[in-house]
Amino acid sequence: MSTSPSQTALSIVIVEDENWLRQNLEHELNQVPGLRCVKTYRTGELALKDIPVLKPQLVIMDINLPGMDGVECLRQLKTQMPELQCLMLTVYEESEKIFNSLLAGASGYLLKRSSTAELVEAIRMVHGGGSPMSSSIARKVVAYFNRLGANHAGMTTEGLSPREQQVLELLARGAAYKDIALQLSLSIDTIRMNVKRIYAKLHVHSRGEAAAKFHEQAGFRKLDTAALPDSQ
Repeated sequence: MSTSPSQTALSIVIVEDENWLRQNLEHELNQVPGLRCVKTYRTGELALKDIPVLKPQLVIMDINLPGMDGVECLRQLKTQMPELQCLMLTVYEESEKIFNSLLAGASGYLLKRSSTAELVEAIRMVHGGGSPMSSSIARKVVAYFNRLGANHAGMTTEGLSPREQQVLELLARGAAYKDIALQLSLSIDTIRMNVKRIYAKLHVHSRGEAAAKFHEQAGFRKLDTAALPDSQ
């Protein structure tokens, strides 16, 4: 018995609030042999409700969504579907957004100005276990870690209280404030206060920097740049 193309094609969903772009991406991907866009969503809330039931193999996620942003949507999806592959497709090149996307579980990060051919190549690379990034994005990731290493050389997390250490570890794992509060049996306001103290003690200004400091102390000293593609 033969297998139909739809049964063997890589199943993809798109989460993008711009109607024209979402429709164009769906059309373009469905023209590519071996790829099949099974559904699209304009909000993270709709995607989060439906994707765990639909069980696609890969999601193309925008960051700047109305309501829940793409990073938070991905973070929650990965708690339910650890094997889900995600390619962030966005206009943002800011280092913190890149880092937070990767921390949430993104497998790759591509700019919206990328061509259809580049997107298809990135999808296939993600499905094959790679981590595609636009060359400018890969450069920023390396520079971001280099800068963090220079700025925080000699600093440690030893000055944090045991509770702050717990909160920092959960932050570094990508947990949302409400999930940290639930796990530690604390209020969200208490978590916010702990995070504020953590930032002050570590001299950082964002979740990404705090997470980098945690990983640095845990032995994650240097980003493996060999995993970054040279030509993406």
